[in-house]
Amino acid sequence: MDVRVMLVDDEAMVRAAVEDMFRVKGGAITTAAGGEDCLAQLEAGFRGVILMDVMMPRMNGWATIREIVRRGLYEGNIIIMLTGIGEPDSQMEGLQEYVSDFLAKPIDPRQLYEAVQHYRLLLAEEAAPHV
Repeated sequence: MDVRVMLVDDEAMVRAAVEDMFRVKGGAITTAAGGEDCLAQLEAGFRGVILMDVMMPRMNGWATIREIVRRGLYEGNIIIMLTGIGEPDSQMEGLQEYVSDFLAKPIDPRQLYEAVQHYRLLLAEEAAPHV
């Protein structure tokens, strides 16, 4: 099973840089400009690894995760938070079970790619038929 990857970030330059990095590595990535776009893609059937920016206008990363859970769209996804604030803040309260990892901005491309590959493998193993 090919596990997809989505980057949710309001900064166009960040989305473009991460897209380029994945393209160079021979992979593809879906992007979303914010929480609303992310939710629309999940409603349309996206499942995979979600790289979620914390600080976004209108709907921040925490609000987006709350809405993912409320709408029943979490199953089949792994969420990695991308944060420039260092430590998880109080807005994470109650969401710990839905966040698998935290990566600090500025993003180390190698660390990001390795984390994505790790969680892609986990999702693929979960989806594989057990004999």
